[in-house]
Amino acid sequence: MQPNGLALPLLLGALCLGVPLAQANPQHHQFDYRVRSAPAEELHMETPKLPDLSGYTKDAVLAKIPRGHKGKVVVRRMLRQDALKDFTGGNERLREWIERQQGMPHAIFIEGGLVTAQDLAEALPDSQFAEQAPGVYIARLPIVVAAGAALHVGKETRELRLSQERGAFLVNDGLMFLTDTRVTAWREVDNGPATFREAKEFRPFLVSWGGSELYIASSVLTSLGYDNSKSYGVSITQYTPNMHERLQRAEPTGWLIDSEFVDHWYGFYCYEAQNVVIKGNTYRDNIVYGIDPHDRSHGLIIAENTVFGTKKKHGIIISREVNDSWIINNESYDNKLSGVVIDRSSVRNLIAYNRVHGNHSDGITLYESGDNLLWGNQVLRNRRHGIRIRNSENIRLYDNLSAMNQLTGVYGHIKDLSNTDRDLELDPFDTKISMIIVGGTLAGNGSSPINIDSPLSVEMYRVKMLAPSKASGIQLAGILGEKQDEILDLMVRQRLPVLIDPIEPEKLTN
Repeated sequence: MQPNGLALPLLLGALCLGVPLAQANPQHHQFDYRVRSAPAEELHMETPKLPDLSGYTKDAVLAKIPRGHKGKVVVRRMLRQDALKDFTGGNERLREWIERQQGMPHAIFIEGGLVTAQDLAEALPDSQFAEQAPGVYIARLPIVVAAGAALHVGKETRELRLSQERGAFLVNDGLMFLTDTRVTAWREVDNGPATFREAKEFRPFLVSWGGSELYIASSVLTSLGYDNSKSYGVSITQYTPNMHERLQRAEPTGWLIDSEFVDHWYGFYCYEAQNVVIKGNTYRDNIVYGIDPHDRSHGLIIAENTVFGTKKKHGIIISREVNDSWIINNESYDNKLSGVVIDRSSVRNLIAYNRVHGNHSDGITLYESGDNLLWGNQVLRNRRHGIRIRNSENIRLYDNLSAMNQLTGVYGHIKDLSNTDRDLELDPFDTKISMIIVGGTLAGNGSSPINIDSPLSVEMYRVKMLAPSKASGIQLAGILGEKQDEILDLMVRQRLPVLIDPIEPEKLTN
């Protein structure tokens, strides 16, 4: 989905060289700024190399299934089981399962080898796991895949239903494979999916723990998760710290490819995961987030997904030290807030060739996350800013199109967050911003093509600004507005790179 030249009427507008220049109102700044030319060769970048996605296929997933040893199926109490302690610790949590199972709660454990849904049905009574129709099964207890074991729910299973009333959910401590199937949180009283009603209402979920591997291919997962730790929907997550220190489990991983995730609390969540591949999926009508990798995950590939209709927050967000990852060739639209967010000290990521449009807030947002590269994205018709950058240094924007957004094409600003609810000890940051903008087009944005205030530095080169929304013509804003004539003289008339940076600090006056 690399940009191929949109046939937009606004791109027929005049270049900024040919439109009147409007004068912005002077503002007070902490620094006095200067405008000068910069060496063009220092701004040159080779097209970034993308990861090879050709190996992430259903056939490759099927080849990973260990078929040598048959596993066994046993039912045990949920108490004092490491894989379940996050859900049974304390009387309040345990009460959930006591009420749903109407007695001391139990779970199904898969141990020692490979087990299928058919094996579960043969080994267990209908009160625990039943075949309701040919190839349609319902689990009425939690299912735990133990370390060293594997569960494969494949094409022979038309649907695996997880009973909401009975408190079923899936826990992976080994290997789990879902291929050519459906997994549905099931409301037995309605004989249908456990569609979202309220945040704290239990809904079945899937969690894959430290040391595990989760593979989902060509499948549909529906209505999983609720507002409870590690119970968000589909999660790949390290154990909680005290458990991790005791068990010494490796970072979890997995592939989620060519599948559909609908009506989950979070469409996807991970925590301290590595090398997870999220490719070719549809995330539709999820509640809080579509795709949400979190704390200290790294080496992720988020590619070729379609994310839309997220009801509360963002389509795609990485947050809190999610580093060295790729967000490429995705489409994110019609989400309640931003389409793509890079948040809380997430660095060295490539955000490239995404189409981000029609979101109810910003298109692409970077909060407190420096050293990131945005390349060749199309950011269109979002209800606030196209690309918004806050408290982030060394942000590079190359060959992006930001057009017809209701506010600014590129908005950069600093903000003191000390009086907010963000955890500043866990998320330290400086109120500093700097960026390089090379190539690309800013067109038809509502308030200004670019608004940048109080930067450490801004460099711009070969940036096209088309179709201003105001009759007065192109109007830069922030510090760029104050230096507009000098900037456009260098960048447009002389076709030179422009560097805007402070001369020296000065005291603010009342």
